[in-house]
Amino acid sequence: MTATSTSATSASVPGTAAPRLLHGVGARALEWLSANREQFRARTDATTTRVEVMERFKPIGELAVIGKVLLREGVAGSEQAVLIRELLDFAWDDLLEGGELLAWVQRQEPMSPIPLELYVPFRELGRQHSDLESTVRLAHGLASWGGVEVVPNRRLGLSRVESRAGLSPSIEPDEALRRTWLGRTPEPWTVEYHIAYDVTHTVFHRTDWGEHPEYLPADIADYLARWLPVWLDDWAELRQWDLLGELLVVDACLPEPTLDAGLWQRYAAAQLPDGAMPARDDAPERAAAGGGGGDGSPGEGGSPGEGGADPAELFDWMYHPTLVAAFASVLATSRAMTALTGPSPEPR
Repeated sequence: MTATSTSATSASVPGTAAPRLLHGVGARALEWLSANREQFRARTDATTTRVEVMERFKPIGELAVIGKVLLREGVAGSEQAVLIRELLDFAWDDLLEGGELLAWVQRQEPMSPIPLELYVPFRELGRQHSDLESTVRLAHGLASWGGVEVVPNRRLGLSRVESRAGLSPSIEPDEALRRTWLGRTPEPWTVEYHIAYDVTHTVFHRTDWGEHPEYLPADIADYLARWLPVWLDDWAELRQWDLLGELLVVDACLPEPTLDAGLWQRYAAAQLPDGAMPARDDAPERAAAGGGGGDGSPGEGGSPGEGGADPAELFDWMYHPTLVAAFASVLATSRAMTALTGPSPEPR
């Protein structure tokens, strides 16, 4: 726990977290990500397999998405803006070799949507790779492309990625949304760990990572406004910080976010002194011992280098909850600043 984690809660609307508290979580997370950026790198030599390269795509893709959100919202301080631009340049120019790795994987596995998912946020930030785009267009024209079987919330995400890439969506987003668990607005007490993650990603995809809260249909927004506070309390009580962070992002994606001060204070207090966010309360001890989460998800562990554990393994345990912390921070800070200044005047 850091000494500054729970400070600066004044000057906010009663019951809502202060912008300084919200911003601090993200600033510390970005410092950790920048300090550990080499751990995003895939091993690339004559014996490297496609699978090994693609295993590193997940953290790079999440970095790209969250980096784009941070630059889009425009609420980061000047130091944080410099850090995220440097990270994105490093990811594109160095880790992805200017898009060459994405194009290579697309040629090796033409029906895989993964290179396109990674490419789109970089493309929206001004990076382009014409060969990759040509290969994707050819694959997209095949019936097999839209027939690749994925879970419903990812199908929703792919429909948005296709649209953002200038391709026709394989399924309309609203139709894809209604095929998800959240789209059915089921009994709220049936939410468990993996369903909760499905809920968060459904919201991320349908709102374009928080850019368009209005894209959530009214019945789903009302359902979340009623039941999200209950889920937040539950996962905070269980000290599942990675999932709590994603649910805090969902709150910031709603038309009227709560930005609950108590929850944010608990979340900030869980952050480690170097800025890393553990996935759950016992993560530093488990990481030092080399323990994993047991559920296949990254984000279990302490800070790289602690306890003599392998830095690469520790990074794999920690990077996801730390990226989530940066994501939650920037969206919540943006919504808090909007609440303080009021909505922009309507154009005349």
